[in-house]
Amino acid sequence: METLLKVLLIVVICIAAAFILAIVLTVLYEKKRKESGKKRKENAIWEDRKRTFFGMPWSFTKYSLDGQRFYLERGLFSTRYDEVRLYRMTDVVLVRTLIQKIFGLGTLRIDSSDKSLGDFAIVNIKDSEKVKELFSQKVEEQRKANRVYTRESIGYPEPHDDMDHDGFGDMDDHDDFGDN
Repeated sequence: METLLKVLLIVVICIAAAFILAIVLTVLYEKKRKESGKKRKENAIWEDRKRTFFGMPWSFTKYSLDGQRFYLERGLFSTRYDEVRLYRMTDVVLVRTLIQKIFGLGTLRIDSSDKSLGDFAIVNIKDSEKVKELFSQKVEEQRKANRVYTRESIGYPEPHDDMDHDGFGDMDDHDDFGDN
């Protein structure tokens, strides 16, 4: 029984050491990449990976944004590449759970009129508040540049309680049958 506990303890120590080593190497890699200014996509103004344990970028999901498109790359063995033109995005919402707040992460939920991707989420990204503002700004720029407008921005009047809703002009004290 003692040898089993010793072996188990050695295994746990090895796993913990490997985990710590992976964290240190990830932090060093990210720091070096940021200092060198190296980008995965040539014209990217923002890039990140989906974050997992403790906010570490140990995922095969990559996000990037340039002036006109958002790119999503998923998978290791079978990789799927999606892109959405920014003018097709209609709403950008930031959601942050308690755990995400603790690790400085957030999730952007994006409504899109893109046929292949539809509505999607950019999950567990760093500096999510700044990224949301960047997305909102770039989406508005592209919508204006491409002259894309939604019904909410056209300016339909809001209904009021004193409006005549049926169009018969009967908003006085008389009902439709002349009884009053």
